[in-house]
Amino acid sequence: MSFTHLECSRPCGAPALDPRTRHHLCRCGAPLFARYDLAALRSWTRESLRDREPTLWRYRELLPVFPGDTPISLGEGYTPLLHAPRLGAELGLSALFVKDESLNPTNSFKARGQSTAITRARALGATTVSVPTAGNAGCAMAAYAAAAGLDARVFMPRDVKRAFVEECTLLGASVELVDGLITDAGRIAAQRGAPLGWYDVSTLKEPYRLEGKKTMAFELAEQLGWRWPDVVIYPTGGGTGLIGMWKGFQELEDIGWVAPGQRPRMISVQADGCAPIVAAFADGRDTAAPVTDAHTIADGLRVPSAVGDFLMLRAIRDSGGTALSVSDEAMIDGMRRMGRLEGISAAPEGGATLAALDALVASGQVDRDELVVLFNTGGALKYLEVLSTSSVSE
Repeated sequence: MSFTHLECSRPCGAPALDPRTRHHLCRCGAPLFARYDLAALRSWTRESLRDREPTLWRYRELLPVFPGDTPISLGEGYTPLLHAPRLGAELGLSALFVKDESLNPTNSFKARGQSTAITRARALGATTVSVPTAGNAGCAMAAYAAAAGLDARVFMPRDVKRAFVEECTLLGASVELVDGLITDAGRIAAQRGAPLGWYDVSTLKEPYRLEGKKTMAFELAEQLGWRWPDVVIYPTGGGTGLIGMWKGFQELEDIGWVAPGQRPRMISVQADGCAPIVAAFADGRDTAAPVTDAHTIADGLRVPSAVGDFLMLRAIRDSGGTALSVSDEAMIDGMRRMGRLEGISAAPEGGATLAALDALVASGQVDRDELVVLFNTGGALKYLEVLSTSSVSE
């Protein structure tokens, strides 16, 4: 058994916690990390993956399950790492790739975290799960809760795009629309659920969504022949993807699957209308001040305050990376270019990574011979309303 305990991500000196009982945040308020017997896992070989299923559960030795646990899986993970030669030529880059997370169940990377979170929730005896969401996390939770036979309660800002609401209800979830932002949805979800014992799967307020997200790092290594790219450009709202990958890099190095050395520079991309990590990075702060009047067409980036802000900032700085924001217009342009040049259906968050790359290449922060990976975290279909119809021929 490799999954051993939970510990504070800060760390604050709190004792290790038993993962066979429910835990959410550390007593200090920081997220908890799942830990594994990495020394024992040095005997686990990469060759063992050869005949395993093409899902994130191929890495089950480094996932939060115990003997006898049955993962809740809808085929998530092992998404393609696509060479993007036409986009690369446009930018003068020789090795540009897109990790296309839109091919996950419910059309986004959120499926990864909900697979691991709902697997643990069911194992811990939960009967009702709840989540505040800007859209995709709610859809993914509804799907995995349905597969697990759990009751799903989803809390969304009232102005969320209708496609998200309809998909959640299609998948059997109860949806409540809330005035305000995702932070307001989180407050109301906690108020409703805590007295009733609902299992809260809010971003980084439980330890297990992060574990599904870290498998993006494992897949990068496997798909690149057990080496890291030079640069990872990632759209960050709550930040579980970026934080999870940084954790995954460490774990693969610790078990000897990837040689320690230069990890990717982690580039955090946010929206001009909601960029708390960008501001904190520029000011040299370890935590981010909440954003007032947060606004952007990219629902996943409209997160005015993130519980894992210090973890994002730590990973960005430790990797030698940076944080920058882009406009909504630049995101839409990025969506269109990914579609027109590479046939990739990108959400605004995915378009944001291409917009950021434009700026990084122009400023000389990305060299033209570096291996660069953009993360398209979701598909365009739920965001069609943000695309202008002016380009459609009559």
